[in-house]
Amino acid sequence: MQIQVVKSKIHRVKCTGAELNYIGSITIDEDLMEAANIIQGEKVQIVNNDNGERLETYCIPGPRNTGEITLNGAAARKVAVGDTLILITYAFMDIEEAKVFKPSLVFPDEATNLLK
Repeated sequence: MQIQVVKSKIHRVKCTGAELNYIGSITIDEDLMEAANIIQGEKVQIVNNDNGERLETYCIPGPRNTGEITLNGAAARKVAVGDTLILITYAFMDIEEAKVFKPSLVFPDEATNLLK
């Protein structure tokens, strides 16, 4: 049997942009992606702490050391610049593997979104 577990999480980052006229996705500072073990194109769940919205999209890397967190396309309607977000990815794994698996949890600076 396989179960789905949290693979990685970027906890409490500020939304820095909302670009409606874009194909789709979320742009994430590449340093944050690497720290959280998230790859380009990976499905990510976005939880908006300010309005309760939850949505899924795929991620694309943004410029390093900028703290960029931009929702693109239709997802831009679900956030406002400055909203506090949690970004989560999941993985399927065997239940025995899941019992010992340790997710990549990242807690950036809440004011700048940069790694501490």
